[in-house]
Parts: sequence; C-alpha cells; structure tokens
Amino acid sequence: MSNPTSRRMFLKTTGLGLTALGVAGTAQGEGESIPGLEDVAETAGSGKVWHPVSDRKIRVGIAGYGLCRFGAAFGFQDHPNVEVVAVTDLLPDRCAALAKACGCKKTYPSFEEMVKDENIEAVFVATDAPSHANHCILALEHGKHIATAVPVSFGSIEDAERVLEAVKKAAGLNYMMFETSAYHPDLYAMRQLFESDRFGKVIYSEGRYFHDKCARLGSYKDWRIGMPPQWYPTHSNAYYNVVTSGSFTEVCCMGMPSIYSELQPKNNRYENPFGTEIALFRTSEGGMSRMGVSWDTPGGQHYGGLIRGQKATFTNRFAADTQGFTGNTQGVDLERPALPPGVASGGHGGSHGQLTNEFILSILENRKPLVGDIIMSLNMTVSGIVAHQSAMRGGELLKIPQYEI
Repeated sequence: MSNPTSRRMFLKTTGLGLTALGVAGTAQGEGESIPGLEDVAETAGSGKVWHPVSDRKIRVGIAGYGLCRFGAAFGFQDHPNVEVVAVTDLLPDRCAALAKACGCKKTYPSFEEMVKDENIEAVFVATDAPSHANHCILALEHGKHIATAVPVSFGSIEDAERVLEAVKKAAGLNYMMFETSAYHPDLYAMRQLFESDRFGKVIYSEGRYFHDKCARLGSYKDWRIGMPPQWYPTHSNAYYNVVTSGSFTEVCCMGMPSIYSELQPKNNRYENPFGTEIALFRTSEGGMSRMGVSWDTPGGQHYGGLIRGQKATFTNRFAADTQGFTGNTQGVDLERPALPPGVASGGHGGSHGQLTNEFILSILENRKPLVGDIIMSLNMTVSGIVAHQSAMRGGELLKIPQYEI
C-alpha cells in the first residue's frame, strides 16, 4: 500500500476522469468527432514509479484500425515488454496506416491469416463488435492470449458462451476484455475501497453511458447504426460488475423510442426501436443496480456511476452528494498504478495505457487479469443482452445466466 491518500488528493484524482470525459475530442477516423477518446494527462502529484517485473517482450499481433483507430490507441507499441510483430486490417490502406502507427513491418490481409503466425503470442482484437466472438475464439484455438475491445459478443448469448468454452479449453491462455470504465479514476477508487471492505454489501449502484452519436456513427459494414443500447452495456455495467466482481441475476428494462431516424425499427438491421434503455438489475449480493445506456442525449459522451453500501457511499460530481466518498479512505491506495515510461494514459478517461499494462503484466506474471477476465466480461455483456430482451417485452422481469469456470 502507498501512504494514505488525503481527501483533497482523492477528490482531485476521482474528478480528473469525469472532467476529461466531458471534453470534446476528435478520433483519428473518418472525420467524426467522438468525445471521450482524447488523451488524458497523468494525474498530478502521483508519487508512484513503475518497476519492471521482467525484461521479456511479449510478441503481439494487432487487428483492426477502423473508425476509432483502436488498434494503435492503447499503446501496445510503446510498452517496453511488447514487440508488435504483425498487424492486420481488411482494408489495405488502413492496414498500412496501422503498421506505420505501430512501427511494424509485417502485415496480413486478414485476421484469419495473422493468427496462423506462430511467432505471435498474444492478439489485440480491435475489430468490429459483431466479429469479436469469432475472432477471439479463433485466436484462442491458435494458442494466443487475447485482449479484446468490448463487448464479448454482440447481441448473442450463444456467441458469448462459445467464447467461454474456448477459454476453458485454452488452459494457460489469458482472456481480457478492455473495458475502459475499469480504469476511470472514480471506478478504480471504488474498486479499491470495496476490496478493503469500506462499503460492506452494496445495496444500490448506478452506471451511465450516454453517447448521442454512438449508434449513428459510420463503421465497418455500418454495424453501429441503430444498435440496441443494451447491446453495448459494459461501460455502464462496469460500475457494479468491475467494482464488486459480482453479477446481475435478473432484470427489468424499459426502453424509450429514439428521436433519430436511424433508430426507428424499419431503418436498422436490428429492428431496434429504442434510443434509450434503462435497466433495473438484481445483484448477486441481493441489492439493486440501475444501469442506463442512451443514444438520445446531446451534450457529448458521459460515463459515471455511484455506489451506496451498508457502510459507506461513493457518488461523483453529477450526483446529489458532491463530497464524493462518505467514509474512511485511510490506508487504501486510491491512485491508479504507475505506467511504464513512454506509455500514455490515453483516451477514455486515461484508461488505455492501464488496460494494456495490466494485460501484459498478467501474461508476464502468469495470472489472470485483475479486471476483464472472461467471467467478469460475460457478466457485463450478457446482462445487457437480456436487458434488451426485457425492454422488447415491455419490461418483463427476466433471469440472467450465471457463469463460472
């Protein structure tokens, strides 16, 4: 543990990500302005220093350089324990750009070709969401560790469970979903406090992902256009699932029709009528959690959440209690881990570099990732799929599958 963090530094640290997420930025892709993807400076005043655990370099292949340019956005190419040995994108110009961004000379015309490369130890899947499940399964079958953008699968519980079976069969290989909320300063602090039993049982939690452009952005085969909000639920659900490592057991979800033409059921491939879906979940602790995803609220991308436990409460500046944490933080390390020299915090509230560093450390230290392992990732993803089913049935209470290894 580090020295006890003062209340002033604690509030400064947790406020950083919230402020940053409200600033408009431009993604390096197709001219779209996407708030939240801009880089965030390191937290001032942190006394942490990164210490290497090995001089080994993990040989990584990277797939995908689409709208958000995620293939190069998470800093694999800058990590001292990584060598990016190959990249791929289906579009030749994007593949060349990804190779240049990663300082890599070897390219492949497809993911299917790249995973056959026996020199590659780990793969980062930054492809379109509908391809995540198949790409992760294929890489695991070829003996690669997997890091993947969210979600585990796109609208399919069956595909999610196929990934689980592939992980079970691939003993010794790591799976990690890069849920960016996990390393927001506020959520990271919540998790540290929960693990130190400062909350007790969580009686109520809340998460929000409001992004008015997300389901109207042009992407590969336009997979985003009209997507159900709760098919992209992990940014909000993380405010319970990642904080507690718990699950949701049942859900009642209500939807509201969208104001945008793309989100009318006749105009999108998903026949989705909703621009907003708000879910009320029962948690594995017996508490309640309200998780909202909306494509209909102007004002830029907004994440956030709160925790109310039997012992203490944590809210952020968007909630009624502007003091943040009501309780004792003494002896709890609330600052995010130090990053290696040259690895930037990156976008999504400064989470990119943290996720990459944790994935690489988990391989070097031969352990499962601290966040985003397959069970936690299924809990974040499948609950949203069931929530959309509930919304399509007028808010019917539905059971959510539970998973274990």
